[in-house]
Amino acid sequence: MSIRPILIHPDPRLKKRCDPVTEVTGELHRIAEDMLETMYDAPGVGLAGPQVGLMKRIFVMDCVKEEGATPRPMVLLNPEITWTSDEVNVHEEGCLSIPEQYAEVTRPAEVRVRWLGLDGRTQEEHFAGLWATCAQHEIDHLDGKLFIDYLTPLKRQLITRRMEKLKRERARA
Repeated sequence: MSIRPILIHPDPRLKKRCDPVTEVTGELHRIAEDMLETMYDAPGVGLAGPQVGLMKRIFVMDCVKEEGATPRPMVLLNPEITWTSDEVNVHEEGCLSIPEQYAEVTRPAEVRVRWLGLDGRTQEEHFAGLWATCAQHEIDHLDGKLFIDYLTPLKRQLITRRMEKLKRERARA
């Protein structure tokens, strides 16, 4: 397992729709392990393929945050939302590709998601709270959408400028 570099916005790969996973291979298992290790190291609760330069419909998540609780790492291939609640939730979101920037985003409070597991079997689960927010955030990544796309153009532009500055500073370091 290895920690992969996380792409920082703006990067054209973060704005592209990802291709479906067509085959569950040993290589895909290794990538999923790397993505989980990268997510935990960051630290974050979710990480999508395009954030590590993989333009496939895969994301990992683990929203267990309680001290001493058992982690619940999940790998979702070709995920799709099959149902959303009418009730909405406002959550302060951040993103590993937009470090240290946070904003309130309104999304459905609950969702049902269907995906292919690493075992090749279709799975479906109902998510609420942080799990629902995370799943929607990561599926957005697979569709080339970032959480800042939900903000006003002015806020989005401000955050983008901060990220451009951060990338210049990191390039000089």
